[in-house]
Amino acid sequence: MNYKLLLIFCLIFVVSCVDQNFNKKKILEPTIVKKYSNSGFTLVFTDDLFKKKIVNKKLNDRDLFVFQKNLKKDTTVKITNKLNDKTIIATVKNKSKYPNFYNSVITRRIANELELDPNEPFVLIESVDHNSVFYAGKAKTFDEEKNVADKAPVEGVNIVNISSSEENKKKDTKLTKKFNYIIKIANFYYEDSAKLVKDRIMTETNINNVNIDKISVNSFRLSIGPYNSLKNLQNDFNEMESLYFENLELIKL
Repeated sequence: MNYKLLLIFCLIFVVSCVDQNFNKKKILEPTIVKKYSNSGFTLVFTDDLFKKKIVNKKLNDRDLFVFQKNLKKDTTVKITNKLNDKTIIATVKNKSKYPNFYNSVITRRIANELELDPNEPFVLIESVDHNSVFYAGKAKTFDEEKNVADKAPVEGVNIVNISSSEENKKKDTKLTKKFNYIIKIANFYYEDSAKLVKDRIMTETNINNVNIDKISVNSFRLSIGPYNSLKNLQNDFNEMESLYFENLELIKL
């Protein structure tokens, strides 16, 4: 009789353990989806851009649609004019081809609503749903830094505004600072790595204003510029694109 009680106890214990383990397996890890965000120069669509095949699809002037290469169709986005903080909600339309220098193509209506400066169309695009994922670039070791100039597609330009928030909040919505940007190539852990890439740029392009700035003990920023006009900035960016650098970044000074 005692053996039967012992057997029943053992069975209850085993079933209890299996049930607990089963319940633990049913607990799923939360999925973390990061919102897509990119600051850059936008392109205002015109029929002339389509005729010249600069943009391969059309946008209606009155629509709240945009072209954006990194977001899928029907993604809702918030667009902010970084020079006056005006915002608008729009929707990503079908995929379209347009110059890599721009982070998006917008309609004339959106440009007007944002009071966009045509000489400095600096906007922030943010997804406002959970269907888009932004992938951050991976850090490079010294050996990997040697290959930083290897061919890789340039998917757009990311622009970081490092001017103070106080300067951006003026009493009117007009441009408060002069056009002043640099093109950041990359940050390097070793200065020698930055020098290798600098030599390549100066050898294979006509760009001479290549700079190495020490950001911290183990961070050296390689950049070209500064630029005080959009035309000169775009010309050098296009020349850099021929070297297939990845993740070129613009910094507003």
